Amino acid sequence: MLELFLVFLKIGAVSFGGGYGMIALIKEECLSRNWLTESEMLNFIGVAESTPGPIAVNIATFVGSSQEGFLGALIATLGVILPSFIIILIIVKIFSELLKYAGVKAFINGVTPSITGLILSTSILLFMSLMLGMRKNESIVNTFNINFDYIIIFITILIITIIYKKIFNKNINPIILIIFSGILGIIFL
Repeated sequence: MLELFLVFLKIGAVSFGGGYGMIALIKEECLSRNWLTESEMLNFIGVAESTPGPIAVNIATFVGSSQEGFLGALIATLGVILPSFIIILIIVKIFSELLKYAGVKAFINGVTPSITGLILSTSILLFMSLMLGMRKNESIVNTFNINFDYIIIFITILIITIIYKKIFNKNINPIILIIFSGILGIIFL
């Protein structure tokens, strides 16, 4: 139980960029400790994405629950949010003063592209794993297994999003896309 707390405390302390920036680290930590299989992790990410609340907190709760039940869910969730909570309390006190310094502005400007890269790389890895069946630590030849059902669902959602944007000149509500994706999942899978 202590290991669960410390792992998620570390993830919460060293991850920048919000929940999506944490996914890669959560995945790495969980897989390296054999808490979850890669398939289970992908399922947890999908469920965490479609449930209310921050994705990293949802994943931490799911992982904690899978390892130690309700208490594990509570411990993992506390671990992942505690660093942010403490940092936000400190920042609220001194943030306006810190932004006056060029070094702080430069740090924030330097972190932003790296967070974008983390989110993009996580998206690419999820795409490769789900759509193309590629798994970590396996050669491309052995793992290249295209999942046409996932690709059909992905393309359908992409087309609906583009058409909606063209017709109504605004983005479709993500909740509608999640519900529609779930319906497509029931139909195709």
